[in-house]
Amino acid sequence: MAPKQRVKTQAASVPVPQTREETDMFIARIGMLQLQRTRIHADKDERLAMIDRECKQLIEPLDDEIRIRAAGVQAWCEANRAALTQNGRVKYGDFPAGQVKWRFRPPKVALRAVDFVITILLERGLGRFVRTKQEVNREAILAEPEAVSGVPGIKIERGEDFVIEPFETKLEEVV
Repeated sequence: MAPKQRVKTQAASVPVPQTREETDMFIARIGMLQLQRTRIHADKDERLAMIDRECKQLIEPLDDEIRIRAAGVQAWCEANRAALTQNGRVKYGDFPAGQVKWRFRPPKVALRAVDFVITILLERGLGRFVRTKQEVNREAILAEPEAVSGVPGIKIERGEDFVIEPFETKLEEVV
């Protein structure tokens, strides 16, 4: 036996205006609340910007001193690298306050004039170093949805939003 379908709808758990005038009052109240929310966000952003400026002023001299001292440490360590690394047997030097290290960065490919490089690679039979990327053109599908209507895996989705635009705020409230 199939389960019984409910005929009654759930009662709204939010206040629902009963007249056009009440609805207008709700929209006006939403506009006032949006303005208040915007003011609070603006105040927060202003406070954060002020804190950020203050912190930058405090941090800047520290960064400068760190940069200067680090350059000095590097200069001394480069001059004494053989002694610190045991003539190249290790890649670090130990100090009571810390350690310095020399590391090789992983290799990377730097390209200039990419189109020219691709042309040369293809001319020399080195096409294996050229990547061809294929992807679905979503804009073309939206322009001609009937052409792909039977293709599995393609679904054109549409949605609907209920939008309230109070006149005072020029802001939208998407529900």
